[in-house]
Amino acid sequence: MSTTISPLAPKKYPKMPVIEGVRIATAEAGIKYKNRTDLLAMVFDEGTAVAGVFTKSKCPSAPVDFCRQNLAAGKARVLVVNSGNANAFTGKKGRESTALTGTATAKAAGCTAGEVFLASTGVIGEPLDTTKFSHLLAGLVGDGKPDLWTEAAKAIMTTDTYPKVATQTVKLGDADVTINGIAKGAGMIAPDMATMLSFIATDAPIAAAVLQDLLSRGTAKTFNAVTVDSDTSTSDTLLIFATGKAAKRGAPEITDAKDARLSAFRRGLGKVLKSLALQVVRDGEGARKQVEVSVTGAKSARSAKRIALSIANSPLVKTAVAGEDANWGRVVMAVGKAGEPADRDRLSIWFGDNRLAHEGERDPTYSEEKTSAYMKRDDIRIRADIGIGRGKATVWTCDLTKEYVAINGDYRS
Repeated sequence: MSTTISPLAPKKYPKMPVIEGVRIATAEAGIKYKNRTDLLAMVFDEGTAVAGVFTKSKCPSAPVDFCRQNLAAGKARVLVVNSGNANAFTGKKGRESTALTGTATAKAAGCTAGEVFLASTGVIGEPLDTTKFSHLLAGLVGDGKPDLWTEAAKAIMTTDTYPKVATQTVKLGDADVTINGIAKGAGMIAPDMATMLSFIATDAPIAAAVLQDLLSRGTAKTFNAVTVDSDTSTSDTLLIFATGKAAKRGAPEITDAKDARLSAFRRGLGKVLKSLALQVVRDGEGARKQVEVSVTGAKSARSAKRIALSIANSPLVKTAVAGEDANWGRVVMAVGKAGEPADRDRLSIWFGDNRLAHEGERDPTYSEEKTSAYMKRDDIRIRADIGIGRGKATVWTCDLTKEYVAINGDYRS
């Protein structure tokens, strides 16, 4: 973990409300980091529904496999997360360690191993020594307190420089329901679900199948629209837990994803997901600037997103932003290499409100002075209009600095 906090970190954090039916505990297990918490347990009351989305990596971690298997039943009682070791590419040992952790946690919580969810983050390829923390599980499960959300976010950090939390309170029927979320992620972030670890809990009484629909749709324009370095993690996990405790305050039970009463909840969940996703981008390793890339006028929305990611993932575009250089030729390059339909002579490019290129050449009204002044900002907007259709998409990334190389050059040592 870096000692210097990202300059793009939030100036203040929201006060995270309690969610009925959720208790949280953290511990220092010393898995990799000294003198900081690296183990998190969240305990849920009986009757909690769960849904999730995971990495599309073909080399998923053992905990991802474990969660996928348990998700089918849609019930959760405990979540255990460790940082410092991803338990990925650890073969039979990895499967054994998740099985041992699942059994020990289930015993401590008085539930089945099928109601336990696990996540690990950190170094890939190192066996995870469960003896470092298995003896702590009973205490963690028993000692949970409802108001430790920010501590929970701190316990799952790796190269993050700040904890990531978000909350929304919305109406479901006539009752207030709360949605809390935490996330970790700073490097190895690319949109292929979920590009990091994130855990969301709500007291809304929503069935697992409906949660799954909400989450799958909600990630498309949030977590699946951010990229720090185009590298998709082996461990990406995003889980949502619904305790249903708001039912006794009059919140209606939702069993159909098309239920009109879900609209405020859907918006609230979208805000939590977007806030966490952007906090991840703003903590991109070595990041000094957030970059919003919008593509309009593409052949389709899917095509627009591919072009936007081609721009956002280009090391040349990202280093130009880091150097505050309005090098729009690099955007032309990234549009051209995306493998998507485009027409050179219809292409227009903006940095902020400054149009740099239009109809295949430099804009006659382009001002280097104005654009250079714009590039000094913390938040940069790049827009490319392809000029051939109505497809549009927006993705978020950060610049690429010397610090990114320094952090990732000695990550294991």
